[in-house]
Amino acid sequence: MTTPSGVPRGCEVSLNPIYFNLCDLDAVWGIVLESLAAAGVVASFVLMVILVASLPFLSDKSRRNLVALQFSFLLFITGLFGLTFAFIMRQDNTTCAVRRFLFGVLFAGCFSCLLVHGICLVMLERRDGHPRAWLLCLGAIGFWLVEVIINTEWMIITLVTNITIPCYRNIPGVTNRDFVMALIYVMALLLAVVLMAIPSLTHKHKPFRRDALYILLTGILSMSIWVTWIVMYVYGNRAAGSQDWDDPTLAIALVSNAWVFLVLYIIPEVCALTQASEKEEEPSHVDHLCANRSMVYENILRDQNLYMENKGFSMDEPGKLVSPYSGYNGQLRSCVYQPTELALITKGHMRDKSSDVTLPRAVLPSLTQGQ
Repeated sequence: MTTPSGVPRGCEVSLNPIYFNLCDLDAVWGIVLESLAAAGVVASFVLMVILVASLPFLSDKSRRNLVALQFSFLLFITGLFGLTFAFIMRQDNTTCAVRRFLFGVLFAGCFSCLLVHGICLVMLERRDGHPRAWLLCLGAIGFWLVEVIINTEWMIITLVTNITIPCYRNIPGVTNRDFVMALIYVMALLLAVVLMAIPSLTHKHKPFRRDALYILLTGILSMSIWVTWIVMYVYGNRAAGSQDWDDPTLAIALVSNAWVFLVLYIIPEVCALTQASEKEEEPSHVDHLCANRSMVYENILRDQNLYMENKGFSMDEPGKLVSPYSGYNGQLRSCVYQPTELALITKGHMRDKSSDVTLPRAVLPSLTQGQ
C-alpha cells in the first residue's frame, strides 16, 4: 500500500526510494530482517567486549591463542549483519557491487576461522603443542585471501567492463546461477570445516571435544542453510515466475547463518573462556591457603626443634633441687584424680622396695657344735 504520492506507508516523502524497504510497513520481511540484523550487531559487539575483557585472566595457552581468531570471526559476523541492510535496500550501482563482493568475502572469512580452529584441534592432539596466535591468524588470512582474489577478478570481468549497466543481474549472460558458481570456493571451505571437525570428536582432552562439536554443529546447520537458499535462489524464484524474492532470499540466508555462528559457536566458546578464567583463579587461592598452612607447620616444627635444643642444653647443666610442692598454686584440683609429685615419688620408692629380693646368708658352723 502506498500513499497518493507513491511513498510506502511508514516512509517519509523526502526519503530516497532505495531505502523504502527499510521503513515500508507493508514489507514485513524488511522490518523483521533489519531488526534481527541490528540485534546481531549489538550482540556481536557485546561478545567482543567480553572476549577482550577475559584475555588478561587466561593463562591456558591453547585458549589464549584462539582469542585473536575468535575476535576476527566476530568481525566477519558483524559484517554479515551489516550486509543484510544492503540486500534490504533497493538495487543501484553501489549496493550491487557491495552485495556481490562482500557476500562471498565475509562468508569465506567466517569459514576460514572455523577451519583454522579445526586444524588447531588436530594439531593439539597429535603434537601436544600450542600453535601461536599469529600463526592461526595467518592461516585464516591465507584461506580468506583466495576468495578475495576470486571476487576481485569476477568484479573486474563483469561490472567494470559493463559500467553503464546498473547491476550485475542486468548484464547479458549473467544469471543467478553464475552468482552461485562464483561461491564454489566458499562451499569448499564449508565442507572442509565439517570434515576437519569430525576427527576431533574423539580428542584425548574432553574440553576440545566440545569445541569440535560446536564447529561440527555450526558447519552442518550452515550447510543446510546454504542448500536451502541456493535451491530457492536458483530454481524456486524462477519456478514462481518472479524475481521479487531474490533479495529477501539472500538477506534471510545472511541473518540466519550469522545467528547460527553466534549461538552455536561464539557464545559457547566465550562461555568456555570465562569458565576457564574462573577455574584458574581458584587454584591460586587454594595454593595461597596451602602456602599459609605450610608456613604454620614449618613454624611449629621450628618451635619444636628449638624446644628440644633448649632441653638438651638444660640437661647438660647441673640439676637443681625441685620442691614436690612447687606445682601447687593453692587452688582446688578438679574431681579427676591427679597424683601429686610426692605421691609419685613415694609410690616409686615403695615399688623399688617390694621388688628387692633378700638372699639368705651362708653361716659357718661353730667349732663347739662339732665337738
